[in-house]
Amino acid sequence: MAPDGEEHPEKQLLHLVFGGELSDLEGIEFANLNELDIVGIYPDYASAYDAWKAASQKSVDRAHARYFIVHMHRLLDPDADETKD
Repeated sequence: MAPDGEEHPEKQLLHLVFGGELSDLEGIEFANLNELDIVGIYPDYASAYDAWKAASQKSVDRAHARYFIVHMHRLLDPDADETKD
């Protein structure tokens, strides 16, 4: 609840979780863009982190597989305060 006694919804801080097979472990270039795994879009960093961790753990046997969290809220509103993730 806000200091004024009213409830205000938290600002959405959207995060995208995706991954796939990298063509080289030294870079961030995917071997096949058609095979990217779009895990999902999440309303906060904590949810995105949980999804990232689960996807990463499922791909542990594939050495070139990598998953990423993209801070979509920073792309959508680059001038916003970046003190929150």
